[in-house]
Amino acid sequence: MSSRLAETVAKVAIPLGIVASGIQYSMYDVRGGSRAVIFDRLSGVQQEVVGEGTHFLVPWLQKAVIYDVRTKPKSIATNTGTKDMQMVSLTLRVLHRPQVLQLPHIYQNLGLDYDERVLPSIGNEVLKAIVARYDAAELITQRELVSNTIRDELSNRASEFSIRLEDVSITHMTFGPEFTKAVELKQIAQQDAERAKFLVEKAEQIRKVSVIRAEGEAEAAESISKALAKAGDGLLLIRRLEASKDIAQTLANSSNVTYLPSQQSGGGQEGTSQSLLLNLGRT
Repeated sequence: MSSRLAETVAKVAIPLGIVASGIQYSMYDVRGGSRAVIFDRLSGVQQEVVGEGTHFLVPWLQKAVIYDVRTKPKSIATNTGTKDMQMVSLTLRVLHRPQVLQLPHIYQNLGLDYDERVLPSIGNEVLKAIVARYDAAELITQRELVSNTIRDELSNRASEFSIRLEDVSITHMTFGPEFTKAVELKQIAQQDAERAKFLVEKAEQIRKVSVIRAEGEAEAAESISKALAKAGDGLLLIRRLEASKDIAQTLANSSNVTYLPSQQSGGGQEGTSQSLLLNLGRT
């Protein structure tokens, strides 16, 4: 009885297992950010692009080729010469992704590693062609223009291979030791020239200040001379009185001065003593 049951189970389980395996091998998943291309052993690559989700195919007869269609970075490095024969090392960062509708064409002509096959080749080609148009100094001063030119031409070349470039930028640029040293010497010379220019301007300003001061002093002296000529000895006497008053005030406020002697005239004493500081003489 048990042997018959085992035989019955085996007869049912084996076909079910085969069917389950067939269903499993006939299903495939396309994850988010991916697309699939179907290769048929009889008809070749099908031109329909399969979107995200779970799909069916004929096992052994068909195969699903999955492509990542999200934007990916790629670095391209090259050494080339400028217009003035200076060696420059450039590194380019490229953000790229395949054109979704052209995935069957990409698979037929380039395979899964399409970016490794195409981008380094056309990147070096475009970089060498564009850098040769500029002098080394222009690559530094016009870096944005050079980057835009590289992006436009590289995008056109990549589109020929059904590759879309989202962004292209220069991330690294170095020159040979001779040019680097020449640039440093030029910067030092420019700094020295600016410093010399500053010193010249400073000296010129000092000279102008001296001239203005001298002119002012000359005008003041002329004014004083005219005033003296007009007032005679009166102005001079007033200045002497003002100076004597200032000196007397200073001595009066000093704690060291306690006694001021009176003036003697000839052999006898005068009735009224005169201050030493205010004795301006008799007229």
